[in-house]
Amino acid sequence: MVLACAHSGQNYPADFVASARLDFPALRRSEDSFVDELFDAAPGLGAPMVVARFPRAYCDANREKWELDPEMFEGALPDWVNSKSARVGAGLGTIARVVASGEHIYRHKLHFAEAQMRMERCWQPFHDALLTEIGATRAVFGQCLLVDCHSMPTNSQSHSGRVDVILGDAHGTTCSARVVRGVEELLVGLGYRVKRNDPYAGGYITRHYGRPREGVHALQIEICRSIYMDESRIERLAGFVDVRARFTQLVAELVASRGFLPEL
Repeated sequence: MVLACAHSGQNYPADFVASARLDFPALRRSEDSFVDELFDAAPGLGAPMVVARFPRAYCDANREKWELDPEMFEGALPDWVNSKSARVGAGLGTIARVVASGEHIYRHKLHFAEAQMRMERCWQPFHDALLTEIGATRAVFGQCLLVDCHSMPTNSQSHSGRVDVILGDAHGTTCSARVVRGVEELLVGLGYRVKRNDPYAGGYITRHYGRPREGVHALQIEICRSIYMDESRIERLAGFVDVRARFTQLVAELVASRGFLPEL
């Protein structure tokens, strides 16, 4: 098993903060704050974890490498840039136009060289590391379960009734149904209310790496922020330690499972 955490980074470059029209707390609204801490026991249990230390608002590793909004840049972008995706249209490309709450990030337009630098220093190293861990895991075990770790704001849930965790497998295409069912049962046993694929079915990481026929099963986990943090103040709740202990138990049970993945 390998874990990925692309949206918890809190290392904000000073020049990025200075170029923003938003104050620092507003810039942090796109973070999956503290999710990396919820799973940080994983390496000690035998499951490597790849964590982005750069913030999502600066460079989003859960996007294609070149999903860019031409309206954000001086001059024309290269023809090979993906400027037509729904994510770009929403302002949430690889370099976001807005934070998660919809407010514009930048005072001025960017130069394409800035995008190239962020891809080279942030996006590419993250995915190189993730590929390395997946490859090493497959080399030893024959298969790999990639757990893509995220959090969701409480008000983002489109369904009635509160849900604590949403599992995303791109509607059955990125992960064995047996695996999804097993993870769901473990989470329910830990006391959580679980739903699948609505409204989060899996982003770029889950869909790009999830290839069950090739022995890589990818499952996105979205954790409701209200169970572990104060969303307005971006602070851990008193119950954070308990939530972390439960997700540590989840990882431990998955690592210890035998025959959890189907045979190739």
